Amino acid sequence: MIRTESSEIVHDVVVVGAGAAGVGAAVALKYAGIENFVVLDRSTVGASFASWPAETRFITPSYPTNSIGMLDLNSVVIGTSPAFSLGVEHPTGKEYAMYLRAVAQFFELPVRQDTDVRQVARVGDGFRVDAADETLQAKHVIWAVGEFQYPRLGGLVGSQLCRHTATIASYEELDGDDFIVVGGYESGVDVAYHLACRDKRVRLFDKRCPWQNESSDPSVALSPFTLERMREDRFVEQVELFPNTPIESVTRVDAMYEVTARDGHRFQTRVPPLLAAGFEGSHKLVADLFERRDDGSPLLSEHDESTLVPGVFLCGPTVRHDNHVFCFIFKYRQRFAVVAKAIATSLGLPAEELEEMEEYYRNWGMYLDDLSRCGEECVC
Repeated sequence: MIRTESSEIVHDVVVVGAGAAGVGAAVALKYAGIENFVVLDRSTVGASFASWPAETRFITPSYPTNSIGMLDLNSVVIGTSPAFSLGVEHPTGKEYAMYLRAVAQFFELPVRQDTDVRQVARVGDGFRVDAADETLQAKHVIWAVGEFQYPRLGGLVGSQLCRHTATIASYEELDGDDFIVVGGYESGVDVAYHLACRDKRVRLFDKRCPWQNESSDPSVALSPFTLERMREDRFVEQVELFPNTPIESVTRVDAMYEVTARDGHRFQTRVPPLLAAGFEGSHKLVADLFERRDDGSPLLSEHDESTLVPGVFLCGPTVRHDNHVFCFIFKYRQRFAVVAKAIATSLGLPAEELEEMEEYYRNWGMYLDDLSRCGEECVC
């Protein structure tokens, strides 16, 4: 390890976040031959997944990895499979956190838990990473913080009267019999389904009609897992769908909550409306380190490096390239080794060994550097 004149350790890489992206990227660093790195998380490994509602499950199915190069869709590391280790096809968040902790332990990742990173700043040729109780020095930084802990709370007048679905520990804790859910994508349908299973009446509103989206891209269309649940009798009987009905405001009228749509129609319920409005994303915490795309996402190089501050890389669901949205694990995991190779190359590690690493990841569908292959949708 290199030390500065102030005797502080200079890490080759600091990885911020110990979720799926952070763990997967850290293992890729090891495969690239990088040992002088540390993974920081403000809580514990997989904490965001562990805080999902107890009933929520992965919409992407897990199936054991096999010898012909087919990797479990929810794996973040070659040779591992949540389906095999957990024995389930659609893991809960808590189960998936167990998988991530097992991976971190097996690969002996240098994770520092309970380390809340407050700021990343460029200093000379390196970076200063300021945490609540310490400051670290690094040559490179990988920002791998997830989205779930940053729910989108705005978007309509009176949103403070609603409860975001990300704050629900279990749907069993929700009192009442008549619910309004604002937002009809995965999390909105998920809460509606579990409430319907408890014989609750649900009115589900969305400004579009995602359950009839004809795209095959799972980043913009509902998953087959979700659509299948929507066809169950209890969902059909208990859930009333309001497509193309954007909500303008939520107000409190005596003991009732009144939800007003843009067309003027009003709907009332005795319990706080549930807001399934998605997530802000963690990239806003490091907005000064990235240029912005027109959609507000960080602008990235071909190696997922900042175009504004070289040496800062992005891993996880916020990664965007052209029209490609890498919001699922099986998508953004294909970029871990791309980032690791770029960093290892800048550190001067042997090119021959990096080519071997690239081939290993590529053979398992974990190395995507030709984004032109992402442009075609299935038509059947």
